[in-house]
Amino acid sequence: MDITAQRIAFRPGDAGYDEELAGFQTGFAARPAVVFGAETAADVVAAVSYATARALPVGVQATGHGLPGASEGGVLVSTRRMDSVRIDPEARTATVGAGVRWGRVVEAAAPHGLAPLNGSAPSVGAVSYTLGGGLGLLAREFGYAADHVRSLDVVTADGTLRHVTAETAPELFWGLLGGGANLGVVTELEIGLVPVTRVYGGAVAFDGREVDPAALLRGYEEWTRTVPDELTSSLSALAYPDIPQLPPHLRGRYLVSVHVAFTGTPAEGERLVAPLRALGPAVSDTLREMPYTESRTIHSDPDFPHAYYGDSVVLDGLDVRGAAELLALTGPEAASMHVVKIHHLGGALARPARNAVSHRGAGWVAMILSPLDGTDVATVRELHAEAFGRVAPQAVGRFLNFAFGGGDRPEGIYEPETRKRLAELKATYDPANLFRRNYDVG
Repeated sequence: MDITAQRIAFRPGDAGYDEELAGFQTGFAARPAVVFGAETAADVVAAVSYATARALPVGVQATGHGLPGASEGGVLVSTRRMDSVRIDPEARTATVGAGVRWGRVVEAAAPHGLAPLNGSAPSVGAVSYTLGGGLGLLAREFGYAADHVRSLDVVTADGTLRHVTAETAPELFWGLLGGGANLGVVTELEIGLVPVTRVYGGAVAFDGREVDPAALLRGYEEWTRTVPDELTSSLSALAYPDIPQLPPHLRGRYLVSVHVAFTGTPAEGERLVAPLRALGPAVSDTLREMPYTESRTIHSDPDFPHAYYGDSVVLDGLDVRGAAELLALTGPEAASMHVVKIHHLGGALARPARNAVSHRGAGWVAMILSPLDGTDVATVRELHAEAFGRVAPQAVGRFLNFAFGGGDRPEGIYEPETRKRLAELKATYDPANLFRRNYDVG
């Protein structure tokens, strides 16, 4: 039987085609010749085999947060139906399907006194996030999510479903973790959990029109030199438009916020954040002890689909003057809205691991995410280039998890030796480079 006639496949014009493509990112359109709504690993095998037989490029979509860009033709494997979660409390692991969102994993692990190394947004896909490295809320204490993977099930370009561990296929295991979607379609992964039930966290926000953002940035950078590895933090900056759709307390405000997650005691957390609170009068202060199931409130990322372009720069150090100029270019005087986040790295993130996650010795990563409503990608890219140029002397690369819509620019995602090693793996497992609808190393 022609597989495109079966229930899992949709072509343009078919009922369900547009719904299958719908995701969080609305700024880039994917219009594949066939989209496979996979429910099982066997469905993924069928989809990849179909593409291989016809030499068609293959893309993968779970939640659609990190689409690499617009595309036409080829095959898209939609994994959102593959949403199983199994917790093994004795082994402290979660086995998750390719379409599972982090919020489900957090809720499933909590009754066992455990937590995953998830990111800030509960709606992000756990598998795709982890394959990109996974810089989470507890990253400085426990490292990247990729560092905790025990095994993966992956369909490679020859249509083979492989169970991969560091012992059974060490080189493929290394490349899948950090290599994104370059080597196949991961259908399931087993990942370690950590014994965390509560955190001290939240955000303290300042009005950047009343308190000098450069002073806030300087104070934050100095503060990070004093904190233990058990504390992970970032600084964000966002100039809200003065529009009636926003709550009155946000309209026209330029908020510079520091977000904190700390696994120590609330008393120690209060002591540690005291210097932050001394930086100026706060517009809001949500720092408190909370169940880990409420950790999504630390960043309160938007949960509705929208159009955006984003990129990042990994830094070996933070030049406060250059970073302050980056904030000024993306702040209230900018022609359009931009969200800036500057993440403090180090700690466990610097430890070596058996995966392809690059730039482990870096101290910081800065991200700019720009809504595209009314603004074209070329204009946004030009602004990003200028802003990132202000911190260029400290730049060592880019971060895969924070690259949204720039799939035509794989430069800097990997260190040179890592990219060479990934390209060699690509030649072995995907010699025709079918999996090129991503940040391609082929």
